[in-house]
Amino acid sequence: MRTVELLPDDATDRAVREAWRRLAEAGLPSQAGHPHPTNRPHLTLAVGEALPDAVRARLEELLGTALPVRIRLAGLVRFTGRVRVLAWAVRPDPELLLLHEEVWRTLAEAPGVGRLNPLHAPGRWVPHVTLGRSRRVSWDLPDSELLPVPPHAPLPGLLVAARGYDSVARTVEPLAPREHRPG
Repeated sequence: MRTVELLPDDATDRAVREAWRRLAEAGLPSQAGHPHPTNRPHLTLAVGEALPDAVRARLEELLGTALPVRIRLAGLVRFTGRVRVLAWAVRPDPELLLLHEEVWRTLAEAPGVGRLNPLHAPGRWVPHVTLGRSRRVSWDLPDSELLPVPPHAPLPGLLVAARGYDSVARTVEPLAPREHRPG
């Protein structure tokens, strides 16, 4: 599977990593414990089966002109299923919603992308940044103890770069602009 992900600016990256650290120090599942070098804070826009070269080129053009976009991290969201997920909710600005729709449409209309994950479809997509994943019930502390800022106080940030992630090969490729690495 191939994902299209947006990457935060340095300050937002640090805030998410601080939340990861707090969870880990509390003995809770956290992305801080995910050792793969591709692991970093991100916002997933879409997931498809493939990302052909022509589609990647179109995404590079689209994302290169749209970024950066503003976000606000505010509150927690919990997803249930085979794997439970704790995430920092992203309260998107209209620009992010429009960008998401354009990326989705680009992938949906392109030959060779294959089936898209319907959970990322416009209208169903719940923008978030994952803080932790677990197969068991976790994160039973109050939200105020899980985040480095008050849970419902919006933390402003920027999404400044994009990448594609190949979940089979476990590799990333920059989509736009050059991948921004925290310092």
